[in-house]
Amino acid sequence: MLLTLRAFVMIGVAVALLQSAPRAQQRSVFRSGTELVLVNVVVRDKSGAVVRNLSRDDFTVTEDDKPQMITSFDFEELDAPSAERNATASAAQAQSILSSPGRADDRSAKAAAEHPSAIDMRGRRLIVLFFDLSSMQPEELERAVKAAHDYVEHKLSDADLIAIASFSTSLQVVQDFTADAETLRNAIDGFGSNNAAGFDSGLTGDVEDTPDTGNAFTADDTEFNIFNTDRRLDALRTLADQLAGIDQKKSVIYFSSGMSQQGQDNQVQLRRTVDRANRANVSIYAADMRGLQALVPGGDATQGSRRGTSPFSGASTRNQFGSQAASQDTLTTIAEDTGGRAFFDANTFGQVFDRVVNDTSAYYVLGYSSTNPARDGRFRRIRVRLKRLDLKLEYRSGYYAPRDFAHSTKDDREEQLQDQLTSDLSATDLSAYVSTAYFRLADNRYFVPLSVVVPGYQLPITKTTDKNKATIDVLGLVRDEQRRPVGRIRDTVRLSTEAADDIRKKTVQYETGFEMPPGRYRVKVVVRENQDGAFGSYETDIVVPDVKRDAVKLSSVVVGTQLQAGARKNDRNPLVRDGRELVPNVTHVVSAGQHLYFYYEVYEPATPVKLLTSIAFFRGRQRLFETPVVETTQLTAPDKKTAVFQFDVPASSLPPGLYTCQINVIDDSAGTFLFPRLQLYVRR
Repeated sequence: MLLTLRAFVMIGVAVALLQSAPRAQQRSVFRSGTELVLVNVVVRDKSGAVVRNLSRDDFTVTEDDKPQMITSFDFEELDAPSAERNATASAAQAQSILSSPGRADDRSAKAAAEHPSAIDMRGRRLIVLFFDLSSMQPEELERAVKAAHDYVEHKLSDADLIAIASFSTSLQVVQDFTADAETLRNAIDGFGSNNAAGFDSGLTGDVEDTPDTGNAFTADDTEFNIFNTDRRLDALRTLADQLAGIDQKKSVIYFSSGMSQQGQDNQVQLRRTVDRANRANVSIYAADMRGLQALVPGGDATQGSRRGTSPFSGASTRNQFGSQAASQDTLTTIAEDTGGRAFFDANTFGQVFDRVVNDTSAYYVLGYSSTNPARDGRFRRIRVRLKRLDLKLEYRSGYYAPRDFAHSTKDDREEQLQDQLTSDLSATDLSAYVSTAYFRLADNRYFVPLSVVVPGYQLPITKTTDKNKATIDVLGLVRDEQRRPVGRIRDTVRLSTEAADDIRKKTVQYETGFEMPPGRYRVKVVVRENQDGAFGSYETDIVVPDVKRDAVKLSSVVVGTQLQAGARKNDRNPLVRDGRELVPNVTHVVSAGQHLYFYYEVYEPATPVKLLTSIAFFRGRQRLFETPVVETTQLTAPDKKTAVFQFDVPASSLPPGLYTCQINVIDDSAGTFLFPRLQLYVRR
């Protein structure tokens, strides 16, 4: 049941985490005028050997089961000597193929992407070594550096051009494509083991089954892992866009220590990254630098003893295996769906380079001009066949057609929204983020506020924009575990063109809410700005727990920095009180001049009522600030058996930096307690 529809422009500068990995606009595989579609095909016989000497007439190509005429045909064989290669190498050294993304203007990037200039790198094996510094521990980075050195020192061939990139908080191109071994060695040496950041995804806000480090609390990385995972996917997508201008196949060797999808991760972002790599003719080969792992029940000597009862029930071992598998599943998806491969549980990493060489030594490049003129943005399935049936073909399954928004009708635009909502691979040209919470209304009913956030700097709205186009369409659907719709969103948010300059420095946030029983749900939201027709989408799970089973029955903890005046009284939405609505801060990033508003509820405390609560702010092991303890002996809403707590903490009380906020809730009469935690970043 849909209850409220509100839209806000959030006060404050645009969120840093949304800008840390600038989004390059979509580079199409199409060429201006001819709209040429390129397909790489590896042909193998029954023994797995590459088949050569096939001609254009041996192949047939269909798009959505409609025959296509092959207008360009080439066979790339990289291991054979080539006089042309030396000339190509010199040309490659002289031009910059990759460029460090930087904070480029999104509109300029989009214009460049619509008409990419093709770079002919025929006869070259193009490899990008991508070091994910945000995930690797120092010893893991050392293994990655050694593997890269071994290839450059012992296996670098005349056909190879290698580039080097890294990601910590943003994508950096360390070395453009080069065949010079000394230059590559110097670039690789720059990744000393001290450069590893090493996010430990095993630590969560729940102290059960976490190492006992002697700390008074356990840091909850979940909130920031949401953006960390998205930023890493965005970095891969940006890298693919940078490579899209090269017709030949490109291979990205991704050195990391896993990529766990947890919390409210955007599943669309993962699928879109894969599609962007496919469009750019990029295959990703993922190497897990943790190597061969022995999972010791209860943990090994590198960490403290496990807390709780999990080590004695077997749950600890199950959790260890589950955590490892979760960190590898995403890498498997990225690799397999782009025509590459993922490498796990091995202490020798030369095999990843061997696989890249094997996959790129000889392949056919087929090109055709699509007979489908529609610019509808829909997926078009490609099938390649040979006259000989005893041969095996390896190629990508299709591509997404370009969209033409300017000439579409109102009905077409509504259909585009519906198509994006139902598509497995929706567009993510706009950054969209979704956050939810839960508050109990009755014994089996909960109110779930839902926030949708879009960075203002990505909206092409100026003071001269037509007011009818200064809008954002929002479409969403919530389904239960049986895929039955339980909530819908359809609204248009109007923005002020007079405040266009201000909007670019802020975030646009849309608020709505649902009533639903406890359970697990799936939500997908699609947003579209109506100036250029760019889409964004977010898909994730919603879990509404049944708190009556908990010792301390606590709602979500909502953090906000803005109280919106003039809100209508809403008995269902607890965030609306006294004519003001607390607008959730989705990213948990605040400026020093703002106020931090915390809101949460406790249900059915023991009698006589005696609840104690406070909020502590930790940085590392040091507690830098704590609010005074609040004690209540009566219920705020006796009819709902609910005690309500609200805090106002000036962010100026906290030095800039990353914090773990611990909410202390003690039911003194029952002798029970709860210490939920969340991450918070204070900016200058």
